[in-house]
Amino acid sequence: MYTILVCDDDKEIVEAIDIYLSQEGYRILKAYDGLQAVQMLKQEEIHLLLIDVMMPRLDGIRATRKIREYSSIPIIILSAKSEDVDKILGLNIGADDYVTKPFNPLELIARVKSQLRRYTKLGTMAEIAEQAVYTCGGLMVNDDLKTVMVDGDPVKLTPIEYNILLLLIKNQGKVFSIEQIYENIWNEEAIGADNTVAVHIRHIREKIEINPREPRYLKVVWGIGYKIEKM
Repeated sequence: MYTILVCDDDKEIVEAIDIYLSQEGYRILKAYDGLQAVQMLKQEEIHLLLIDVMMPRLDGIRATRKIREYSSIPIIILSAKSEDVDKILGLNIGADDYVTKPFNPLELIARVKSQLRRYTKLGTMAEIAEQAVYTCGGLMVNDDLKTVMVDGDPVKLTPIEYNILLLLIKNQGKVFSIEQIYENIWNEEAIGADNTVAVHIRHIREKIEINPREPRYLKVVWGIGYKIEKM
């Protein structure tokens, strides 16, 4: 079953689309502004996004641009406007298709099916599944691309910092002692490693945590070591 996120500040339109697509066997999630949509995409496995252009807090254009920083799912933009400039802008910032409101339900269903077919046929979903991607809340590490993102924003780590984070996020919930971290990353016996590991841990926290003094992801287990909190 494919999951489709419908985002529009007009709740009647969202409910109508829900009815049309649910009858086709799709699972529907709902959001009413761009910020909600961006957050839900980080929390749920979603296969296609239908998003309105004109919305409060974060409009569809800016939301699409932000989503494209970390996701390649099909995006169909909905808008009451029919000017070519809006279509071009939507497609240029990463949308896959554009539907003008009011729309014919059959046309909308056909466009959704077409985008999902193209998405699966090109193997995008399979490629993503095969990638070594590790997530914890809003933290994502893609070991194929060697990238780290927090809440959709890229984070630059040194190679040592990256390898420490990768070790911990691959083993979420498991506590690693300073010695274990050092021996795994430096491949040598941990002699006097406390300060070396602690400095790198502090730098990682400064880059991935909103408040490094109250970390959400990289936790210390006093007297034992460090772990990535399992969420």
